Amino acid sequence: MSAIISVKNLVKNYGSFEAVKGISFEVQEGEIFGLLGPNGAGKSTTLEIIETLRNKTSGEVIVAGYSIDKDIDKIKRIIGVQLQTSGFYPGLNLIELINLFSGLYNEPVNPQELLQLVNLEDKGRNKFKELSGGQKQRFSIATTIINKPKIIFLDEPTTGLDPQARRNLWDLIRNIRAKGTTIIITTHYMDEAEILCDRVAIMDQGKIIALNSPDQLIDDLVATGFERPKEVKQANLEDVFINLTGHALRSE
Repeated sequence: MSAIISVKNLVKNYGSFEAVKGISFEVQEGEIFGLLGPNGAGKSTTLEIIETLRNKTSGEVIVAGYSIDKDIDKIKRIIGVQLQTSGFYPGLNLIELINLFSGLYNEPVNPQELLQLVNLEDKGRNKFKELSGGQKQRFSIATTIINKPKIIFLDEPTTGLDPQARRNLWDLIRNIRAKGTTIIITTHYMDEAEILCDRVAIMDQGKIIALNSPDQLIDDLVATGFERPKEVKQANLEDVFINLTGHALRSE
């Protein structure tokens, strides 16, 4: 794999406060890359710079060969950014919203095929506000792929969802990656990052303090002699919930 995103010595200052402190990393084409960290770590600022939504103070960012200093319009054409609820017109149904975005992107799309991809084919005449939490997130992700982007950015896509809806969304994310799309994801759920991500970068206080595959980071910790204070069981409560309620997609 080759790097589709390259970040070198990225700095972002707000007055005297340095939110991002000279970080460097690469995202490989076709991987699911997680950017993790506590609130205030600088991860959202970093992503917003890569997404061309925020100006950097210094450093270099290259996206699919395009410089963020010179080629912002070209970068915007090849990325998809997950929208929040406020990004959708409340009076339009899902088919109308898809047609609207299709027109904005100048990218023809079959609304029913797109809704089928995210398991919402029976919701085309519904308005966004009428959807459940999981359905809203799946539709939000659907709008990020209308322009057939090379890279999509998902900001905490499963926050607030029940366990079944979370796992359904994981399946959708994997399916999108299987089509060759690179995915950058932020999440506060470490189990989610461990399951989905090929590699993760952990940020704290504006710096990257670890970057590797989840398995390797766990192995490195174990090698230090770390032991959990409680025996790890072969299943957890979330597994119990899914087993009892069924993994089949529902109208969550």
